[in-house]
Amino acid sequence: MVKKNAKNKGAQPATIARNKRATFEFRFDEKIEAGLSLMGWEVKSIRAGKINLSESFVQMKNGEAFLHNCTITPLNTASTHVICDPTRPRKLLLNRRELDRLAGQVERQGYAIVPISMYWRKGAWVKVEIGLGKGKKAHDKREDIKQRDWAIEKARMMKK
Repeated sequence: MVKKNAKNKGAQPATIARNKRATFEFRFDEKIEAGLSLMGWEVKSIRAGKINLSESFVQMKNGEAFLHNCTITPLNTASTHVICDPTRPRKLLLNRRELDRLAGQVERQGYAIVPISMYWRKGAWVKVEIGLGKGKKAHDKREDIKQRDWAIEKARMMKK
């Protein structure tokens, strides 16, 4: 839980989970912050850190956006009276203008919508950063690996 503190007002939001594979597999042209419709047991599990974004994706259906394959493992103590589905589709809360623009990009230009990270906003709201981008080719991935290895080697040389 994020502490409410005067020093913390301008700080970055507390990250819950990151989808590191998404930044390796996709080149994002645009990033959007979206709210997430959750049940009570899901919020408790997220606070405990039992979430996985690695294989998740966003799908447009009937003019709405849904987050699929995001696994939220239920807590034994919090979900005794509710039947929990850890991988249920969760509705993303976006404006109509944003939904229409995303749907147009996906249908016409072949973009993919992928969740990048999940974080707390203002201490109580769970937000998802989704990226609108296209998949990288194999040579693009090799270039990223080269740049990352060079940055590590450069840091090693500067340290000596």
